[in-house]
Amino acid sequence: MKRIFDLTAALALAVLLSPVMALVALIVKITSPGPVLYWSDRVGKDTVLFSMPKFRTMKVGTPAVATHLLADAKASLTPVGGFLRKSSLDELPQLWPIIRGQMSFVGPRPALFNQKDLVELRSRAGVNALLPGLTGWAQINGRDELTLTEKVRFDEEYVSRQSLRFDVAILARTALRVLKRDGVAH
Repeated sequence: MKRIFDLTAALALAVLLSPVMALVALIVKITSPGPVLYWSDRVGKDTVLFSMPKFRTMKVGTPAVATHLLADAKASLTPVGGFLRKSSLDELPQLWPIIRGQMSFVGPRPALFNQKDLVELRSRAGVNALLPGLTGWAQINGRDELTLTEKVRFDEEYVSRQSLRFDVAILARTALRVLKRDGVAH
């Protein structure tokens, strides 16, 4: 049932939001040199790597690390990068990996390929057996403000509570957080 929901909703949203995505792509292209999309190697289900697209919010040449590890993350943002990140518009291209079955709407956020500590903690907790999500229980309970241990604790709780009803509740709370622009550090 979850896969049917993901595929149907992702296809519908891709069509519905295509004008918004085209506008964001144009703005990214006009405001900074480099590609419109940034493809990030991420850890997927069963720790298999996949490429996850986002609208590029960082300047070309920024190291591929979690933003909290950058010396000055704000200095690495493109002119519209901060807005795209706070509004979560940078995440819209992730409809593609949802359509492809590499992600779900709800699940643990996919770790970067080099976040070995997070991947290891999730593996021990059984979290990596799930498809990663566009949003998740940890996302709505702190997003960028959580420590790795706290993220994994929320991810582990999601594993034990997962259901379509819980996913819908997480999606609703995500929408509220995005509208309020809560929990985004950079």
